Amino acid sequence: MYIEIDEPSDGVYLQKALDIIASWAEEWQLPVSVSKCSILTVGRVYDRIRYHLNGTELPQSNICRDLGVTITSDLSPSQHISEITLKAHQRANPIIRCFVSGDTRLLVRAFIVYVRPLLEYNSVIWSPSLIKDIDLIEQVHRRFTKRLRCLDGVAYTERL
Repeated sequence: MYIEIDEPSDGVYLQKALDIIASWAEEWQLPVSVSKCSILTVGRVYDRIRYHLNGTELPQSNICRDLGVTITSDLSPSQHISEITLKAHQRANPIIRCFVSGDTRLLVRAFIVYVRPLLEYNSVIWSPSLIKDIDLIEQVHRRFTKRLRCLDGVAYTERL
């Protein structure tokens, strides 16, 4: 969709774009879920302008989730990494508990199929740079491989 805006001013561009999107959505009978929309300001500058979509004021937010990735106003991936590692632990635990077979290859394959996609999804966008974030991700692998019967006494570097 091409958006043409004439007069430059603070916040006018975004509000006009929102109005155009709302009218396009109405024309094509595609309702916009305003309750799922918010304004995320990146950086330290606080935008004092209030934006509206379909007559409803959009709330300001410090955290936004888009396409499964949590984005914060400081663009730090730490919030996203803590969320995905929690989900990964929750998926890895039943794999160890529920499979009657102690076959290591089967358990590792289940881990690769059900857990690793959580840890790798959109990793190009939120690529961790802090040691604490990298350790959180590796802790999922470390904990899972430590609980495998044949690898319980082996060092982590050898388990990999």
